[in-house]
Amino acid sequence: MGPDNSPVRVVLAEDQAMIRDAFAQLLGLQPGIDVVATVADGHAAMAAIAHHEPDIVLTDIEMPGATGLDLAERIQQQELDCRVVIVTTFQRPGYLRRALAAGVAGYVLKAAPIEDLVQALRTVRDGGRVIDPELAVQAWEATVELTDRERDVLRAVERGLSGREIAADLHLAEGTVRNYLSEACTKLAVSSRAQAATKARNLGLL
Repeated sequence: MGPDNSPVRVVLAEDQAMIRDAFAQLLGLQPGIDVVATVADGHAAMAAIAHHEPDIVLTDIEMPGATGLDLAERIQQQELDCRVVIVTTFQRPGYLRRALAAGVAGYVLKAAPIEDLVQALRTVRDGGRVIDPELAVQAWEATVELTDRERDVLRAVERGLSGREIAADLHLAEGTVRNYLSEACTKLAVSSRAQAATKARNLGLL
């Protein structure tokens, strides 16, 4: 069977209106691409997917309400017949590793030419996978993996909470919080909780 020549039906999810409109206009000019809906967050994207049944949802990572990674996880959990392509400015290996775990089929940087994005959409619609090669190498080399609880604790550190406040917020014992922070610092090769939170964020692990 050869490639599908029908238009690629796309739901576009991007919280920044100017970028969303620009992407929609650029994609609308490409032959064989049909942008069936544009939305500003992951929750609206799920509704649009249910209504339009697109081939692909093209989404940013960081959006209000539900991120692009949240969106990918929900699509995977609900076994929807819609593939996910992330287009982002974030060159963080942790994001790519989490995206792949969530079943994302494409991961493209916003700096890429529009022709590359269009080709990625077609490849993904036809069952392939497209990952920015430089990011793929970085993700392969990035071996740090945090547990969900370690990420929760480091996010609380980012919010400026003390150990006691983190324990209360997450319904954990203070000693357990200290253990999570110690493990995270060891994995990230840093000496303080603040450094751990900053490094984890920069790596795309939070």
